Amino acid sequence: MYQALYRKWRPRTFDDVVGQGHITETLKRQVAAGRLSHAYLFTGTRGTGKTTCAKILARAVNCEHPVNGNPCNQCPSCLGIENGSILDVLELDAASNNGVDQVRALRDEAVYTPAAVRKRVYIVDEVHMLSSAAFNALLKILEEPPEHLMFILATTELHKVPATIKSRCQQFSFKRILPGDIAARLAYVAREEGLELRGEGAALLARLADGGLRDALSLLDQCAVADRPIGEQEVLDALGLAGNLETAGLMEQIGNGDTAGALETLGRLYGAGKEIGSLLNELAALVRDLLIRKTAPKGGAPLLTGGYDENTMRKLSNLFQTARLAQILGLLQSTIAELPRSGNRRTDAELCLIRLCEPSLDESMSALNARLSRVEELLAGGVPAACAVPATPQKRPQNSGTRRETRQAVPADAGNPPWEEERPPLPEEPGERVLLSGEPPAKPAEQPEKINYSQEQAVSGETLWPGLVTGIRGKFPAEYPFLSNPASVQGRIEDGVLTLWVIDEFIKDMVGKASILEELARLASTQVGKPVRCAVKVGKAPAEQVDARQKHDNLDDLLALGRQFDNIIIEE
Repeated sequence: MYQALYRKWRPRTFDDVVGQGHITETLKRQVAAGRLSHAYLFTGTRGTGKTTCAKILARAVNCEHPVNGNPCNQCPSCLGIENGSILDVLELDAASNNGVDQVRALRDEAVYTPAAVRKRVYIVDEVHMLSSAAFNALLKILEEPPEHLMFILATTELHKVPATIKSRCQQFSFKRILPGDIAARLAYVAREEGLELRGEGAALLARLADGGLRDALSLLDQCAVADRPIGEQEVLDALGLAGNLETAGLMEQIGNGDTAGALETLGRLYGAGKEIGSLLNELAALVRDLLIRKTAPKGGAPLLTGGYDENTMRKLSNLFQTARLAQILGLLQSTIAELPRSGNRRTDAELCLIRLCEPSLDESMSALNARLSRVEELLAGGVPAACAVPATPQKRPQNSGTRRETRQAVPADAGNPPWEEERPPLPEEPGERVLLSGEPPAKPAEQPEKINYSQEQAVSGETLWPGLVTGIRGKFPAEYPFLSNPASVQGRIEDGVLTLWVIDEFIKDMVGKASILEELARLASTQVGKPVRCAVKVGKAPAEQVDARQKHDNLDDLLALGRQFDNIIIEE
């Protein structure tokens, strides 16, 4: 009878366990020295070796001839425990035996000494499924067990295990197995099974296993075909996956807003038998890699899946902003979560792609934030504005006063424009005044004082600071939220010194870095036209110092202008 690969190739010694050396070495030393605990708690994700190590430990503590802490797997005790003929080692499933009555029965029989081996071992898998009453019933015997008793508890959800249970056990955390270790184990198993597994096929299976060796062996079992090699394309065809090239092409269509092309790609892959959920998961994995590359370009390299070459990642990364990638990933994740309850999975996937290609159709807050970020980036970079310039400038009137006149196109044969025609003076516009005898001549109209603003005054304080903050938006993403918050930082310039007033020492340390101050000084110097240096102070920014000449009203200028003409009367 055929046996699944993950069962056939289950490790039988600690040395055969892959990727958990920090645990197996400790257990081997404990077995060899005889310093064993009465209770162990194994935690970790699926397929990482928890139950396997529990079975190896149960054999090792009862082995008649252990070898460096490993069971010999040849003595009657090891063989009996392995084939299930020795009932002193019992494996329980807490998912189906989670009641208090089952735990009480286990506690009552645990006090009896073992019949065939030295230690009575209970392996409780998925222990987090026990009820509260069952945990309470198990607590007493875990606290004071007899010398011949050992408990090995295993769980994938540690947070559901009570703290009173965890404190009475030695806890070992099983980590996800690295893709390289999984690929090496798959190559060994395939070679022993007579399968021709290529390197790219093993690497793809290792990535799809997500750190679980059991999942990797199950996928290899699914892809195993005796008459042909197992490469990347064979794995994609057997598992109904789209492949990296198709996923990257679909992502590029989304970045270019090619809705028709994206729908055509989805229809072609769907017709080829690709599974909708797997396709969206592959797309989400690619978006995740792009987002990590954007937010952590240096330290995030080990976090990438490694399924795409550098040129492809760089090309796709240039098509998206960070906020846009976050919005895409959120929409993909919500669509994937709703697929199991969907009535038409293909329609949901098509609707998702349409929203990804047309951001204006997505009304979520993340989509709005992505669009605003795009606008801010364009404004910060300087968007060219197109202005309509008339071909022939119109002739302006000589004395228009303060009246606003509607300008209309004048035909060439219409004669002089209205403002050049001679008109009699209006009643309120008398002609030339005649001086009476003895009347002093009228004083010439006072010219309004011409106010000259220095460039520094024109952009000082609150006028200068928002522009500087906008200019450094993309250069210091970690400090930008503090600089752009008026409640945290305010900028004032006076006598060639740009002072950043901050609310506390923490903000001072954040925004007072040399690189930030140098960039602010450079931008401020450009604005005011002379060298500016920066300083950071803790406290409240003083009120804006405004010269009395600057506190002028436009009405004053209008009154001064009106005094030049006798025919203009302005009532204050």
